[in-house]
Amino acid sequence: MEADALRSGASGWTLPDKVWRLSEVDIFRDLGVAEVEGIAQSAQMKEVSAGSLLISPNQANEVLFILKKGRVRLYRLAPDGRSLTTAIIEPGQIFGAMLAMGQHLDDTYAEALDASVVCIMSRSDVNGLLLADSRVAARIAEVLGARVLDLERRLGDTVLMSVPARIASALATLARVDGGEVRLTHEQLADLVGTTRETTTKVLGDLRQRELVRLRRGRIQVIDVQALIQLSRDEDLAPVTGGMRGSH
Repeated sequence: MEADALRSGASGWTLPDKVWRLSEVDIFRDLGVAEVEGIAQSAQMKEVSAGSLLISPNQANEVLFILKKGRVRLYRLAPDGRSLTTAIIEPGQIFGAMLAMGQHLDDTYAEALDASVVCIMSRSDVNGLLLADSRVAARIAEVLGARVLDLERRLGDTVLMSVPARIASALATLARVDGGEVRLTHEQLADLVGTTRETTTKVLGDLRQRELVRLRRGRIQVIDVQALIQLSRDEDLAPVTGGMRGSH
């Protein structure tokens, strides 16, 4: 399994390196240096290349990942082969299959979008190092709760908003996280908002004509976040996008 292969090659990190990396993770922000060091002594760090699969469906073992560097995409595959991105994990966030934390990733893949660094924890690590500390457990609940709310919001957007509005909203949200540059391909953005690559490319072309974005290979530079937010709330996107209001 992917997690077994990752753990088998997770050596080579010094304790100071691990402490420094873990100290910047959001769920550990209430802990002191000595407490983070205690966790770091047991933590296994691993570098993974872009495109690596960290989790795949029906994985037998429970494993929790803490992302320290890079980005990871969680997605599912439809019977016709289309993928739907359910979350994009940013540095400092957690993901994985861990029943004790209510994390079920049935039918879910986790793919590294960039060269990444992950901390790998087993069920015993999670129970002994994370859930045993009420401060860390509270932060974990906060993070996972926010992710559920984000997924619910995006599912609601899929029903209530037009495709162009969903794309504008997603770009505005991601730009605020990534400092104005959205590091996604047209296909990855399409998976995120639940549409096709062709429709996404047409909408992005319209946004470029409005001078709201610049398009580069694998990257979308957002010029005006507030204008995208306003467009996502507007009902006049359809004429600009050639009547694609109901397109999927």
